[in-house]
Amino acid sequence: MSAFVDEAQIHVKAGDGGAGSISFRREAHVAKGGPDGGDGGHGGSVWLVADRNTASLYGFRDHPHRRAGSGTHGMGKGRHGKAGADLEVPVPEGTVVRDASGEVVADLVSEGDRWLAGRGGQGGRGNARFLSNRRRAPSFAEQAELGEERWLDLELKLMADVALVGFPNAGKSTLISRISAAKPKIADYPFTTLEPHLGVVRFDEHEFVVADIPGLIEGASEGRGLGHRFLRHIERARALVVLLDLDPADGRAPAEQERILLEELRRYQPELATRPQLVVGSKADAAAPGIEWEGERFSALTGDGLRHLLGGMATIVEAARAEMPRRDRFVVHRPEPTGVSVQRAPDGGWVVLGRAAQRAVALSDLTNAEALAYAQGRLRGLGVDRALARAGARSGDRVHIGGFEFDYEADTGLAG
Repeated sequence: MSAFVDEAQIHVKAGDGGAGSISFRREAHVAKGGPDGGDGGHGGSVWLVADRNTASLYGFRDHPHRRAGSGTHGMGKGRHGKAGADLEVPVPEGTVVRDASGEVVADLVSEGDRWLAGRGGQGGRGNARFLSNRRRAPSFAEQAELGEERWLDLELKLMADVALVGFPNAGKSTLISRISAAKPKIADYPFTTLEPHLGVVRFDEHEFVVADIPGLIEGASEGRGLGHRFLRHIERARALVVLLDLDPADGRAPAEQERILLEELRRYQPELATRPQLVVGSKADAAAPGIEWEGERFSALTGDGLRHLLGGMATIVEAARAEMPRRDRFVVHRPEPTGVSVQRAPDGGWVVLGRAAQRAVALSDLTNAEALAYAQGRLRGLGVDRALARAGARSGDRVHIGGFEFDYEADTGLAG
């Protein structure tokens, strides 16, 4: 049986595009045929897709690399290259995606949510695409664009209607094994559960999902005992069931247990402490003599009080669903940048950013006068010269666009 994994890294590599072809018609009785170089195929993209049948991030633990197909090069006689196949990578519902800086870039909540993790490289245009009235025999084509490549951090936050909250050995695992088909490890010592479990509960006409969260300890909100890893699985639960151990090994009173547990929830995320909840005493069959608890109690071992508890769960879940419906769409936290921007380079020069600007200089041979003139025209049309002037560029400053470099000339714009 595979282990539950709720944190992992993934390395995505989108497919590279295919290069455009430089070719001219060569036929009998045609001395100088026109250009007929085909376009390169686009590279495939990598998509992360929320999948209900994927339970954890285990598949990324030892095999983090995911790669889409690359496009093939264009050829003569107008033959275009074949596009690379996209790659869809299934991840569990509730997966949060972070970039290398730790910033959240996407939150895949529900079945079918998709996020573009790596954009495939565009295929280069063949020389036939550059034919014009002034350019009758273009001797250049576009190079292939490389697909995006990066590392991403994945973090799973379980999707459940009810989260069971309590100290270690409070009876959470026994309860979920009694009311659902989930079979967590159960033993009579603390920290038996080191990973969360989900169970589907069917009670009368109700059906809801319950999460058995590993036991919290005092200081969990500050990270003690892997507290943050456990607490995050409570974030998406609609309602909470707080279990108070009526036979505590440390002799801690139920009221004190309740105070500490709710305080840890409040410190971690204030909204959790006010979420719909039931507070019940567990292990009623073994309650310590003289234990002070006047609230509801149950025994998962004997079944006493279970039906009443399930009815209470169903009631708060129904109310919580009405007040806090699930989101129908996932959230992209950082949109893709568009347009052209300029920033300082480490060497004191300037770097021009933007896919369109980089594509403008991605030609097969910029020492070719026709190709250079075309690139200069494209860059002016994109407003690169104006952006450099606004940024404070001066004549003689070094400018970098992709793999192309030139010295900026304030009066004449771009000079190769």
